[in-house]
Amino acid sequence: MSRMSQPDPELGHRLSRRGMLGVAAGATAAALLGAAATPATAAAAELGAAGRGRPVLPPGRLGIQLYSLRDKVSTLGFAPVFAELEKYGYDEVEFAGYTQGSAGPITLAQLRRLARDHGLNPIGSHVGYYSDDPNAYTFAQNLTKVLDDAQALGLKHIGTASGPFRYGSTVDAWKRAAEEFNTYGAAARARGMKFYQHNHSEEFSFATDNPKVRLYDVLLAETDPDLVFLEMDIFWAYSGQFRFSKRPDGSPAPFEPLDYVLKQPHRYPLFHVKDGVSDPADTYGYRMTDVGDGDIDYQRFISAVTRLRGERLAHHWQAEHDQPTESFTFARRSSAYLHSLREKC
Repeated sequence: MSRMSQPDPELGHRLSRRGMLGVAAGATAAALLGAAATPATAAAAELGAAGRGRPVLPPGRLGIQLYSLRDKVSTLGFAPVFAELEKYGYDEVEFAGYTQGSAGPITLAQLRRLARDHGLNPIGSHVGYYSDDPNAYTFAQNLTKVLDDAQALGLKHIGTASGPFRYGSTVDAWKRAAEEFNTYGAAARARGMKFYQHNHSEEFSFATDNPKVRLYDVLLAETDPDLVFLEMDIFWAYSGQFRFSKRPDGSPAPFEPLDYVLKQPHRYPLFHVKDGVSDPADTYGYRMTDVGDGDIDYQRFISAVTRLRGERLAHHWQAEHDQPTESFTFARRSSAYLHSLREKC
């Protein structure tokens, strides 16, 4: 299943907190838990040994957004970071820039080879949408360079984490942005890649000129489904649900993020697996935490997508935390948790 070999004495607590969701399979649990298991981790291993259900996480599809490890990349360089990710059982990486700080310069060819040497598939990258600087490294200002670099890295996806707010928050403003996204998508497809947009919570807000219209729905309707794809950040989508389940006039407008995916699964090749503890007092409805420590039901979400006919291997799941307490610990524990999840029998 993976290359994981690091014991994780905290895994049992994490599984217990989430109602023992999934529980670890026997061999994987033994590798993760190690000899110094607590009673909780021992229980997890025992339950896992029963082999209850196939893994929720499809083989070869666990990645990590390197923004979560930017502190380690900037101080150690990509090589030690990739070595750790290999040990933690990751299969893929999503870039958030191609430079590595104090470790010295690295070429794209070297970066691609380094990832492959550690069994990591470079699956995508985040690039800015637009800038007032004509020389900026963005889709709007330097599309050819952005695509050249993505092609040099062997990426199958190239996208942006910028919202389509370039021209404002009206319906027409988003139609205009959607047309630009179609242009980027066509250019990416000509290179054998998919262009994608990564959401935050504001995409689920309402058009300022028509508060009955959700902006995310405009994006979906006005972009060509064969050219423009979506990377759902699951944490921010549920934050959007918390913030925008009522229109500005207070009338109800409930939505379920998972429903967007189930209706058009082909449009969501990538996901950000990011967790949060529910907190109605927080502006965003959740406090971000390591994957498995929060209240987002990833057993349910991932299973619902991968159970769709023909979709099990069609998606890529990237762990992420915007501000982890310790980034290697986040990466290790998140991988352990996601590998532990099992289908309900």
